[in-house]
Amino acid sequence: MSLPTFSSTTTADEVAATFSANIREKNVLITGTSLNGLGFETARVIAKYANLVIITGYNVQRLALSEEAIKRDVPSANIRCLSLNLSSLSDVRTAAAEVNAYPEPLHVLIHNAAKPVSPFELTTDGLESQMATDHIGPFLFIKLLMPKLLAAGTAPRVVFLSSSAHAAGTGVNFKTFGNPDPTIYHPFETYFQAKSANILTAIELSKRSNGRINAYSVHPGVIYTNILQKEESLTELQAFDILGPDGKPNTDKFEWKTIPQGAASSSTKYISIPFGSDISLVGVPGVYICDSNEANKEIAPSSCDPDNAEKLWSMTEEIIGEKFTF
Repeated sequence: MSLPTFSSTTTADEVAATFSANIREKNVLITGTSLNGLGFETARVIAKYANLVIITGYNVQRLALSEEAIKRDVPSANIRCLSLNLSSLSDVRTAAAEVNAYPEPLHVLIHNAAKPVSPFELTTDGLESQMATDHIGPFLFIKLLMPKLLAAGTAPRVVFLSSSAHAAGTGVNFKTFGNPDPTIYHPFETYFQAKSANILTAIELSKRSNGRINAYSVHPGVIYTNILQKEESLTELQAFDILGPDGKPNTDKFEWKTIPQGAASSSTKYISIPFGSDISLVGVPGVYICDSNEANKEIAPSSCDPDNAEKLWSMTEEIIGEKFTF
């Protein structure tokens, strides 16, 4: 099958319109859907065509604002709100039980939510908060929703928002992964590790499912979303010259995308291409996406090492206290 050519300037609306027939009748769950973010834009665009879009967030007031905004733009949208705090394993289990009680299968699960780059903090489970929110919570959520995904039939999709910035780190530190050490914690190094974990998990999920799940990790680009506007992140973002002294995007050092452009390359194409006919990605388990195109050659060696992927998977299972089954 010949697919259209997309680039860094393609918008989510353009991609979804191209594949609208393939989005119809699909049920999609997207984590982290606050206004002015990639998850919201993805939900807004997909809601024009999908049967059901489940939006999640830990703040129910902000979640309601997102639902209202989507329905203003897309009056026909079928939106369902789900309260989900990925930093709490107990909350993840509660949310997963609610989804599993829904009558519909789940065709697509997009892990967009992330913790802002911020000072050291432990979760209620004694885990480092960035890794818990970006990797461990999502891992458990996927594990618990596996029956829902497999009930969808042909090749359900799981998408992880990673980042090309993963290559700036040294990969997952397995010594501190389950035993956080505040004395050596660095906000951005932990962010790099979490994004490496996303890539490794997509690879291992694809391998272990033997083709029953199509998993992807994606680099959406550098985008001025709500997560870059958090007060707790400002100092670190300025230290890396991502934001200037005025707190605005540093356009001298980075090429910035708009939110609609970021949503296109992060997820929209890979949930809307025809199910069961993704010819370009056959035989590429856990493919990494950049600018809506396969970019596995850009993965850092430590983040595509099969031994690292297997080790991370096993260690995460130990932390959540559950074995992943298909």
